[in-house]
Amino acid sequence: MTIALVAGATRGAGRGIAAELGAIGATVYVTGRTTREQRSEYNRAETIEETADLVTKAGGRGIPVQVDHLERDQVKELVARIDREQGRLDVLVNNIWGGENLFSWDKPLWEHDLDAGMRMLRLAIDTHIITSHFALPLLLKNEGGLVVEMTDGTADYNATNYRLSFFYDLVKTSVIRMAFAQSKELGPRGATAVALTPGWLRSEMMLEAFSVTEATWRDALEAQPHFAISESPAYVGRAVAALVHDPDRAKWNGLSLSSGGLAQVYGFTDVDGSRPDAWRYMVEVQDPGKSADTTGYR
Repeated sequence: MTIALVAGATRGAGRGIAAELGAIGATVYVTGRTTREQRSEYNRAETIEETADLVTKAGGRGIPVQVDHLERDQVKELVARIDREQGRLDVLVNNIWGGENLFSWDKPLWEHDLDAGMRMLRLAIDTHIITSHFALPLLLKNEGGLVVEMTDGTADYNATNYRLSFFYDLVKTSVIRMAFAQSKELGPRGATAVALTPGWLRSEMMLEAFSVTEATWRDALEAQPHFAISESPAYVGRAVAALVHDPDRAKWNGLSLSSGGLAQVYGFTDVDGSRPDAWRYMVEVQDPGKSADTTGYR
């Protein structure tokens, strides 16, 4: 049985990844700050217990643990608990983010709220470093471990496109580099580290922004036609599951991957049976200003 830690699994990609790991029978420790008794600064309704229930319902075993990944002692105890209860860790997904409400798309660095920007860097970069610092020794106890650093954008896309905010741009490119750096340390020790991005994710917050649900998401196309390329959180979850199942996953070590790109290799689909390739679509259709048309892209 696969033992996984999805750090930052309260909602969005983390929840989708945790559930899809459950679907392949994994035991998944799902962490976050929001529980049924206490909410994080997001003040949203999604909880880690709900995510754990989805893991168990899918066929795995979900274990919710409230953790603030900026608090070193909490992360250290989390890893110690996994060691006590399981004796190993096979998969670490660093998905902690927490920055949606902390950056402004339209303000340059000198006008941006500095405290909010620095808080975002701590939430989205420091948390990944702290979690890997404590979790990697356990992951390395057995050969074949996998680390997935979740980000937004591929290395190629982010290298040539400004991600619209100094702080957001810095975070998302830094996480890709963290995966590369870890790959250099883990590869010779029998483990694999990759960076992974979903496409245009239909997270709870994105659906709410368009006033739609997962069942009615196409109603948003009138307001934003390019939303047609969007994908459910399950899609990137299936990308992680495919990596876990691949005994030859070391071939990806250090690389920047996308859900759409991996779907072309492994053959999995989104919940509607399609294979959206959002980053190719953005380069070839959306960014050049062409009319929305997903033909050949999903």
